[in-house]
Parts: sequence; structure tokens; C-alpha cells
Amino acid sequence: MPLPDNFVAAVYKDPGVSRYRGNPLIEALPPIMDLKALKSQLTGTVSFDPKDCFAEPHQRAHEIASLLDDFFQPLSIHRQLEEKLSVMIRAGYVGRNPKDGSLNSKMQDGYQRIMDGATNNFRFAQTNSTAKCLSLIGCSGSGKSTTVNRILSTYPSVIFHSDINFVQLPYLRIECPSDGSLKSLCLNFFREIDRTLDTNYEQKYARKRHSTEVLLSLMGQVATQKALGVLVIDEVQRLGLKRSISKEAMLEFFVALVNVIGVPVVLVGTPKARPIFEMELQAGRRSAGFGSLFWEPMQRPNKARVDSNGKVRLSEWEAFTNKLWKYQWLKQRSETLDDATRDRWYSLSQGVLDIVVKLFVLAQLRAIATGIERVTPELLQKVYDDELIPVHPMLDALRRNDADLIVKYSDLHLPSIDKRLLELRHLIEQQQEQKKKEVSFGNNEKALRLYNLLQAMECDSSLLAPLIERVFKEHPSLGLPELTKIVLAWYSESQSSPTQTRSTTTKSIKPNKWHELGSDDLRFKYSQKSTSFYNELKLGAEVFDIHSRLKQVS
Repeated sequence: MPLPDNFVAAVYKDPGVSRYRGNPLIEALPPIMDLKALKSQLTGTVSFDPKDCFAEPHQRAHEIASLLDDFFQPLSIHRQLEEKLSVMIRAGYVGRNPKDGSLNSKMQDGYQRIMDGATNNFRFAQTNSTAKCLSLIGCSGSGKSTTVNRILSTYPSVIFHSDINFVQLPYLRIECPSDGSLKSLCLNFFREIDRTLDTNYEQKYARKRHSTEVLLSLMGQVATQKALGVLVIDEVQRLGLKRSISKEAMLEFFVALVNVIGVPVVLVGTPKARPIFEMELQAGRRSAGFGSLFWEPMQRPNKARVDSNGKVRLSEWEAFTNKLWKYQWLKQRSETLDDATRDRWYSLSQGVLDIVVKLFVLAQLRAIATGIERVTPELLQKVYDDELIPVHPMLDALRRNDADLIVKYSDLHLPSIDKRLLELRHLIEQQQEQKKKEVSFGNNEKALRLYNLLQAMECDSSLLAPLIERVFKEHPSLGLPELTKIVLAWYSESQSSPTQTRSTTTKSIKPNKWHELGSDDLRFKYSQKSTSFYNELKLGAEVFDIHSRLKQVS
């Protein structure tokens, strides 16, 4: 009989650590990852082809939007979290080995607690739990949940041990209920078990009016029966919504969660949940056994430095933005990220990863919709002012480093981001239709791509249309590289002819089109400045430095 799609058959390998050997629950897990394997496993895969920068605008809009789901760059804190989870899962199995009887002892413990009404202590006092708890605190949008999910996805969701006819759950992730109820949280556990294993625990236990203590014992029994490796509870701050639940009650619940269930627990929440964990640390309770990891936004960037070996070491912010900057589907894209753009990017996003990526995506869509076709500091500012209004209070709190405000606005949320992406795509498609009416080439997609490519090379669009129509008439079977060479040769000839020279010198570009010119064109730079344009120009490059010249001749 074939296994369900989310099951894998156990394959046993030496874990490389003596205390882990001889335990099939650990030997069936993937190998412990080194830094190279971690980067390979966690790095997001973004499909990017440079020629797509000259594809149709509506196609590029879809490519750009893919960054929201596919881009992921591992950072040092991701490495730290992966190491902690790796240790927690494996160490948690040390005291639950089906070969030495410790797993059966755990199941007997859970059964005894249920039969005693969850009031007595464990029956087998000699059975020591190796489970620990980790609390992960950070503002919404900083990448906590995304990173945890990516790390967990490196483990199979269900492992079947055919030799002992046993099902193992390496991990289980649940969310705190929106009503902040502890009992609902317990039922969410059974619901997720049912979804993963196609069982009916929720129906079985929800019908009876069990107390929270009894439900905890039942959770422990199920977790032991299914050899749960780690339980991740997300959105812990929601438990504070119910005023009838005191911080002390929640603290006792979390302590019991680890002690009773006997598996490692990871609690993920925003700074609103921090008072609970701080009380936990002050009390020195067991549920804080693996410590708290405070997930802060990426720190204000330091400049690259040269180490003792002469190798340039980029800061995390520089490395992260350099990687993201490569994924631009814009005709006038800049290949290198200048300091002015990088600094503005950080100032606006405050290093919150979700905002960093969304700001970049929205800026690219706006660049296509407006025809600017490149990302500039001014464009980033405009997108921030127009599109990210809901998160301004939180980002302002981060700029001011105000702890009270950060807690108040810690649930960073962009409720209309998907709607705005659709609106920008629709605007791009409308403009594309208008452009096709102006230059259609008989709806020849290949001709339109060639037209876009040559326009991005700053060729005069008024000269391109007849040349492209001519080249497809004379050479319909050639590929795009050959056609590009021919058109550029014809274009060069037309530019050098006296008649054409006179016509191009008298040709003017309206100011409302200056933002579409090349990045080095002074008219483009003028279109991007809201302050005094002269003050933005560089002495000796764009403005004649008369003072320096006078000093030389005096």
C-alpha cells in the first residue's frame, strides 16, 4: 500500500553525534546542516533572465511580483535560529527512544496523568525530559514566521518507520486563535494533527467539555504517540487579547506545555508578547530553558571593510541589498547600487525585511507604470509616501528607537498590498495597450521586444519604427541578436546622414517625457529633483568649477 503524499519512508543514517546514535527517530532525520548546506537549503530561487527586462510590461509585472514569494537571503540570525531548532529537535528525541523503552515510558506517563485527572505527578519519576523551549520575539514583517517555515521545510512533515510500524512527526506548527483562548489553542493542536495525519482527534476531544489541564495531558499523549519533534506556536501575542487570562496564567500554561507535553516548544510572537517572556526569564522557569531570541530588524548599515587578508567584507545590509538589486526587470536599470539609493532604502524601510522587499517591488512596478524604468531614491520616497501609509507609525517608532511605541505598533501589517499590486498591474496593462496602438508592428511580439530593447539603448524612438518594419520585411527568419545588429547599423547610417542630422538637432523632447531619458541626461536628473537643481549638480563634472580654475591661473 503506497504511503500518503506527505509521508516519507524512513532512511537511517549516522547522525555524527554519539548521544544521537542508536535512536531511529534521530537517525531518520536529514543530516545536520553546515553553513554551506544551510545557504543552499534556505536561499530562495528567483527565475531571472536579463532579456526579460525588455519583455512586455504586463509580463515584467508578474516577474517582479514573484520576489514577494521567492526571494529569501539567509542572514546570520537565520543561521542562529536553524542551529537552535536543529539542537532542540534532536535533543528532544534523546529521552524518547523506541528501542530502549523510553518512548513507551513517556506514553505510560501520559496515560497515567489522564487517568488521574491530570492532577498527579508523573508516574515514572526517573524518566527525564530533554525538551526545551525557545521564545522568538520580533516585530511583524521581520521574517520570523517565514524563516521558521523555511527551516522546518528542510525536514519531512511525516516519517514512517516500517520496521516498527511507527509514524513520526518531526515538527508541527500551529497559530494561536484570534480569540486568545488557551482552550482554543489546544484544539488548534488537534486540528493540525488531523490535517497532517488524516485523523479525528479534534472531533473526538472537542465534543467533551475538557478543562485546559486535561486537554494539555491529551496533547502530551498524542505528541508522544506520534513522536512529535518540535511544536511551533505562532502569533503568541494573541493570547493577551482575552482580559480574563492573566500573564501569570499564561506563564503557567507555557511551563505546563513543555513539562506535560514533553517535546520542545518554540513560541513566536511580536513585542506585545514580550512581558510574558520577561516574567518567565525573571522567574528562571524551565520553559525559558533555551532562552529568548529577540529578532530585530537589520541594523543600520556599516560600510564594507577590508579584513587582514585584503578581502572586502560587506555588511549584511550591503550583501542583502546587492543580491536583491540584481532582480530588476527594468529597461533603464542600473547594474550597481549607489550609496544614495541604498541609504534612502534603509531610511524608509528601517531594515524590516518584509518592507525592504515590498518597497523594492512596488518601486519597480511604479517605474514601469510611469515610464521612468529605473529605481531612484526619489522614486523610493514617492512609493513609501503613497503606498506604505499603514506602516508609517511602526517605522517611525523604529527610527526614534522608542520601545513603548514599538510595542504599540508591533503588529506591522499592510492589508492592501495585494490590492495595490493588482491596481499597478492594471495601470501597466492600460498603458501597454495605448503603446501598442501607437507602435503595433501588426502585433508582432518579436518586433515589439526589439523596439523596447533599442529604446533602452537610448535610440531615438521616432527613427526605430520604420527601421524595425523594414528589417522584418527583409529578414523575417533571423533571430533577435542578428536583427539587432542590422537595425543598429541602419540606425547609425541614418544618424550620420546630413538630412537626418538636421532633423535630430531640431527635435525637442517635452518636459513631461524627461523622466524617460537616460540616467546621465541632465533633463532626467532635473525631472527627479524637488529641491534646487543646481545644488544637486557635481562640481567639475556637471557644473564647471570656475573657482578651482581661477586658483590655478592666479
